[in-house]
Amino acid sequence: MAKKQSKASKRKAKQDADKKRNSIIIAVLAVVFAIIAFLVFGSTPTESDVPTTENSLPAEINTATGYQMFQDGAFLLDVRTQPEWEEYHIDGATMVVLDELESRVSEVPFDQEVIIICNSGNRSQVARDILLQAGHTQVTSIAGGIQGWMSAGHDVISGP
Repeated sequence: MAKKQSKASKRKAKQDADKKRNSIIIAVLAVVFAIIAFLVFGSTPTESDVPTTENSLPAEINTATGYQMFQDGAFLLDVRTQPEWEEYHIDGATMVVLDELESRVSEVPFDQEVIIICNSGNRSQVARDILLQAGHTQVTSIAGGIQGWMSAGHDVISGP
């Protein structure tokens, strides 16, 4: 009978050790999961971290819409470089090189629709986001940039 108690005691001790080991494994996995979750989600801004500025215009427009808006009095901002501007630009546009836009944002009217153009449409999207961050609420980018503008047959001029 003493042997039976001894086997039962050993079985109970083994079960207790297994439970303790499982608890430790679960705790370690929880810590690993928490670290992974922080690395994946902790460094990404949440909606509350990003300033909310409502844009009353679509993020991007086609050349025809951009042309019509410009004809109707929208402010046209060209964010290409000086050499690109001198090669050809839209008469009546204002040039502010993208790299200078953050420091010159006050030169862009807040009370007017703003259309942004670059060479192909990439820099104008960056410029749009800069203006939105600065509090502009009527900003859009022309898809296809000045290349699309010219392909559509709209006029450009050369020189400074």
